[in-house]
Amino acid sequence: MTTYDLVLARGRVIDPETGLDAVRDVGVNGGVIQAVSDQSLDGVTTVDATGLVVSPGFIDLHSHSLDVAGHRLQALDGVTTVLELEAGAYPVAAAYRSAETEGRPLNYGFATSWAVARMAVLLGLDTNGDLRTDFLANIGREEWQRAAPRHTVDRIVGMLERDLGDGALGIGILVGYAPRVDPSEYLAVAALAARAGLPTYTHARELVEMDPTTPVDGAEEIVRAAAETGAHMHYCHVNSTSIRHVDRVLALVEKVRAEGSRVTTEAYPYGAGMTGVGAAFLAPELLHRRGLTPHSIGLLGAEGRIPDAETLRRVRESAPGSAAFVHLLDEDDPAQFDFIQRALTFTDAAVATDAIPLLWRSGAPDPLSWPLGPDAVTHPRTAGTYGRTLRRLVRENGVLSLPEAVRRCTLIPADVVGSGVPAMRRKGRVQAGCDADLTVFDPETVSDRATYTETVRHSSGFVHVLVGGQFVVRDEHLLPTALPGRAVRA
Repeated sequence: MTTYDLVLARGRVIDPETGLDAVRDVGVNGGVIQAVSDQSLDGVTTVDATGLVVSPGFIDLHSHSLDVAGHRLQALDGVTTVLELEAGAYPVAAAYRSAETEGRPLNYGFATSWAVARMAVLLGLDTNGDLRTDFLANIGREEWQRAAPRHTVDRIVGMLERDLGDGALGIGILVGYAPRVDPSEYLAVAALAARAGLPTYTHARELVEMDPTTPVDGAEEIVRAAAETGAHMHYCHVNSTSIRHVDRVLALVEKVRAEGSRVTTEAYPYGAGMTGVGAAFLAPELLHRRGLTPHSIGLLGAEGRIPDAETLRRVRESAPGSAAFVHLLDEDDPAQFDFIQRALTFTDAAVATDAIPLLWRSGAPDPLSWPLGPDAVTHPRTAGTYGRTLRRLVRENGVLSLPEAVRRCTLIPADVVGSGVPAMRRKGRVQAGCDADLTVFDPETVSDRATYTETVRHSSGFVHVLVGGQFVVRDEHLLPTALPGRAVRA
């Protein structure tokens, strides 16, 4: 009889690709699942998973929380692979090199960044692949947001093409932060992605309902690019850019899918977004387009919300990269949460966090210390997206079955990336030959705990989390020395 390095015994195994949902033993050797058996397996280490779900590790398509501390918080929410795809990084080789040098608890990967490449050209930035120093520090500068001549666009596209050659997982397009860019530039970037056989990941520009003067409706732009170029267009956080217009946007996506275009979506189960307060769409004179006021905005780590337009202008000028809550919908109001829920339950929508980098209220950050101290702050979605999805959509509201919720956290995101990235085809599955990235949780107790005031309270009910067959979380306790994460490259 074969003896495995590790056996997870008698758990409820959910494999979303084959539809398996049954009690099984899972045998792991060398970081790879070797057996999924209805018979008992022998292991050097055997962990009793009776009464627990054994699922593929959750794959986050949209995380900006990329250091060790952020990975640890997401591991306690069931995540095993963290991907920075919407903002991306430029140059991508620098981002990979930094993560490899420091080590990471979770698997990681990056798209290349259209916005940062654009900043490098139009602002003359010397970029280093770090979201905070590259993008957030310059988010409010108008020079990079303007329409560019064709030769400049060609230069930007050439930079992105070289980054794709360095293993980027696609192209992140933050066009919503430069909403007056000519639509032809967006199409040129999408055409590059189509030629490379990799997706784009778009933060859409404003919908026509929000800005009748927009050069192109944000949703129409994405689906048009899919139809005209043949690119796989991924629509990031469709809940927070569509808000109350989500039904119109999703109907448009559904229509072009039926016509043969590939457009995928994602959403998160919170009513507040978060971004740099200097973002173009948070200018005081534009807030009414989203039904907001300055009091809808609160700076992360500060008491209360911004009281008036003059204060908002002052903050945007002095600290444009400061992280700010943008309260779009009240998730405690069932009627408003229903907008969010419709985005989450849309056909084949992925669950993704839009996790925010951890910030420290005072003093120098220490991303290697654990547990996180009271100075650490973030958006609660960083800590609780998957626990909240399982609690609210499965256990409380019953709008998703447990296997379907698992599919949206695992197989769907793996397949979004996997069309051009063969390594992702070994993730999001519990099958022999697949990576032993596994999440073991209690379906009766799993829950988010983070709130808008206690933002880094980690989720509960995620009992074990393994990356490459190594425990990062065991018996609901994080293992601070575990750094088994590996790079995912195209």
